[in-house]
Amino acid sequence: MALIQLTPAQRKERRADAHHLNAVVMIGADGLTDAVKKETDAALNAHGLIKVRVQSDDRTGREEIFQTLANELNAAPIQHIGKLLVLWRPMPEKEKTVNEDRMPGPRDVKVLKNSSRYGQRPEVKTLRVLGNQRLTPGGTVKRAKPKQRSIKKRSQD
Repeated sequence: MALIQLTPAQRKERRADAHHLNAVVMIGADGLTDAVKKETDAALNAHGLIKVRVQSDDRTGREEIFQTLANELNAAPIQHIGKLLVLWRPMPEKEKTVNEDRMPGPRDVKVLKNSSRYGQRPEVKTLRVLGNQRLTPGGTVKRAKPKQRSIKKRSQD
C-alpha cells in the first residue's frame, strides 16, 4: 500500500476537488514506463492532485498501474473510475527568497490623455510613477495613501 493513508472523508474531499480537473498525464500503449513515472512525479510536485488517463481497455492492468504509481511515487490513490486515475500527494513547500534591500523602483506608464484643444486626438503621454506614488483613473500621479486599519486592529497590536 501507499505510505499516505487517508480517511474516507479526506478521500471524498479530494475526489470533489479533482472533479473539474483534466488529465495531465496520459499512459498509452507502452504502459507504465520510466518516462511516465517521471512526468507523473513532476505533475504531483507541481499540482498535488492530478488525473492520469490510461488508454488500455484492461481493467486489472489499470488497477495494477494505479497501485504501482501510488506506491512508487508515495502518493495516495484517490479514485479509479473508468480509464481515469486520481492521485494525491502533499505539495512540497517552496522556498521564497526575499531580498530585504529591494525597494520598489520607478516605472514608466503610458497614459492616454485628452488633448487640451477640443476635437483633437487624445495624446499618449509617458509618466514616471515612483514607488510611493499611484496612478489615478484620471491619469494623474498621486502619493500612495497608507493602508488604513480599523481601531479594533490597532488596539490589538
